[in-house]
Amino acid sequence: MSTTTVQQTKPVFVKVDELKPGKNGYNLTVKVVESNPVTPATRKNGSLTRPFRTHRIAECLIGDDTGCILFTARNDQVDVMKTGATVTLRNAKIDMFKDTMRMAVDKWGLIQVTDHVSFEVNRQNNLSLVEYELVTVPVQ
Repeated sequence: MSTTTVQQTKPVFVKVDELKPGKNGYNLTVKVVESNPVTPATRKNGSLTRPFRTHRIAECLIGDDTGCILFTARNDQVDVMKTGATVTLRNAKIDMFKDTMRMAVDKWGLIQVTDHVSFEVNRQNNLSLVEYELVTVPVQ
């Protein structure tokens, strides 16, 4: 019986200014500029007020020397995405939220804390401030 070996390819890393709406599979190394926990929504049940969801979420501004973008950290990711940390994101995706881009890493991706890098985050090019509009092009 012959064994077949699969040769793995090295990941291709991109810069923040190369991100496009609705795409996935991004690998990049970024700094966490700020991390803000999101307070859970509450639902009124008679006189009892209880949290609508039980998981933790934080909105983090991340970036590199080409730009920055908002990152939505969920559950255990909140502990990793601390202000000042340098992280490598593997298989990250772009979600659209209120017509703006947000980056996220789901169960198929990976977030790793890495060594400190020397670049300064370019906060002037914030991709999450750009609004996108879905345009339907008629087929001719």
